[in-house]
Amino acid sequence: MKVRLGTATPGGGFPVYGAAFVAGVRRFDPTLEIEAINTRGSTENVPMLEAGTLDIALVQGEVVHEVLKGVGRAPADLRVLTAMYPTAGMFVVRADSPYRTIADLKGKPVAWGAGGSGLVILGRYAMDGLGLDAAKDFQPIYLERAGDGPAMVLDGRAAALWGGGNGWPGFVAMANSKEGARFIAPDGGEIERILAKHPFLKPVTQPAGSFAGQTAAIPSVGSWSFVLARPGLDETVAYRMVKALHAVQQAGTPPPQLAETTAANTVAVVPGREKLHPGVVRFYREIGLLT
Repeated sequence: MKVRLGTATPGGGFPVYGAAFVAGVRRFDPTLEIEAINTRGSTENVPMLEAGTLDIALVQGEVVHEVLKGVGRAPADLRVLTAMYPTAGMFVVRADSPYRTIADLKGKPVAWGAGGSGLVILGRYAMDGLGLDAAKDFQPIYLERAGDGPAMVLDGRAAALWGGGNGWPGFVAMANSKEGARFIAPDGGEIERILAKHPFLKPVTQPAGSFAGQTAAIPSVGSWSFVLARPGLDETVAYRMVKALHAVQQAGTPPPQLAETTAANTVAVVPGREKLHPGVVRFYREIGLLT
């Protein structure tokens, strides 16, 4: 069978991750065919999984929280294949920008990301934790393509771009531009306020040197993204995918996109072990991670 993997709009982090995921599985299980499909992102991927038009899909942590818990909808009958990586939500501005804090961005045009992206939902929760409405206290810009954001900040149509994730293309493009970039994240007190209101979010720090010119670590808030599987995905197919991903880690020096896509991380951060796909449970028992 061909496995249909839903990613997101071009220019964002999910298509880059999806390409690494496909290459990693193919390296150790070349007969398992996976096709990466561009979608509008996390909020489209979930209904496509439920409808069976995707087999697996990349879903931002805030969306995973909402759909598995049944926030504003019935809980989704989806299973976790693997944890992907943690995302520290941040704004990026031009290096010569006068903006230094989140308060400085109030009332300014902010590109929150592609309309279907889970990053938009992370931004909404983070701002809500500070008593702000992402859609009303800023001039919100929702992108057709995630990759359109950096140009809007660089040419002044937007004051800032919201995003997150190691190697996130929007941040890379800004940091590597001739104008350069500066990052704005919640300060210590703001992080405490956000986590107090939305405890499913976690403290996540962007390591120093993640992007050109970023010399200090940046503490923020965020969550883990996951690869979710549709109802009824064949157990053996799920088993083969996670076995191949584990082999990528065991071989050493995984691609940066997959560096945190480990079995141990998945067990540590999954929102309830009953949410793991049966094929994943079978493999994790084989390697001694689950009893």
